[in-house]
Amino acid sequence: NKDEAYDLLRMALTSARFEPADVERIRAHVLSTLRRESTNPSSLADRKFLEVAFGDHPYGRPDTGTLDSVPKIEIADLKDYARRILAKDTLRIAVVGDVDPDTLGKLLDNTFGALPAEAELTPIPDVVAAKPPQRAFIPLDVPQTVVTFGGPGINRHDPDFMAADVVNHILAGGMSSRLFNEVRKKRGLAYSISEALLWMDHSALFIGNTGTRADRAGETVDAVETEIRRIADEGPTQKELDEAKSYSRASQMLALGTSAELAQALLQYQQDKLPIDYIEKRNAIVDAVTLDDTRRVAKKLWGDGLLTVIVGRAPQAAAQPAAPPKSN
Repeated sequence: NKDEAYDLLRMALTSARFEPADVERIRAHVLSTLRRESTNPSSLADRKFLEVAFGDHPYGRPDTGTLDSVPKIEIADLKDYARRILAKDTLRIAVVGDVDPDTLGKLLDNTFGALPAEAELTPIPDVVAAKPPQRAFIPLDVPQTVVTFGGPGINRHDPDFMAADVVNHILAGGMSSRLFNEVRKKRGLAYSISEALLWMDHSALFIGNTGTRADRAGETVDAVETEIRRIADEGPTQKELDEAKSYSRASQMLALGTSAELAQALLQYQQDKLPIDYIEKRNAIVDAVTLDDTRRVAKKLWGDGLLTVIVGRAPQAAAQPAAPPKSN
């Protein structure tokens, strides 16, 4: 089916019609999602976090639009966007599977050859996320309070990136991490807690999430902040470092177990402007991370504290049961 599949892709990229009925169907779906997210604690927390972190920079705006902006988008806007953005100079391709180079080359030429040579991208300035500590609160009468926390991160090409990746796993990488142990295992404050490094072309963050009972939100935030301060001040232990490096090496292989996963990884490496042989060099880069590296990076990442967004019931109301829904 490859010839037909590639031809459909070619038409979608180079000659999309944007039929009014189709556009309105998608618009209705987007608006429905936005209305639902307007009362969803996690969605509210994520949006507010980016607003706090980036202010009026484009990274501070929701990429799915708003209830005010989406109705104003016209078909001409969509056609202009496709014309400006879809181009060969920004195109990245990764192919994994049962195809020979000659056949693939012809398919790719036929599929992407009609795209413009150069995209007309809007210049975006580099930006550093707001300096912690800062805290924002959004009142919402729900039983469970959502907490989103984070701060400025590490750029993908920073020499300390791999050290940051390793030490971040120690702090928040799954069920053996420090945050999981402190927040869930020891205190039973939340079912789950996660935190990850996030990098973009013009900035970087670390960002985490958890949810807890409304009357224990303060205790949860305190536990997270305490553990953040501890790893910033002390760094990890040698045992934690050795285990995290072993996990990183093994997880890399497990993450490349299917053709789709391998293709996605190869595409990400291109987007990150990493060398073509990065997949072979990565484990050596992990092995080179030292305890001093992780301690220095932990201080750099978490030494200033957190940007924290809390969505839920006000502290004075948190000890009371949630109000029952009003009848019509």
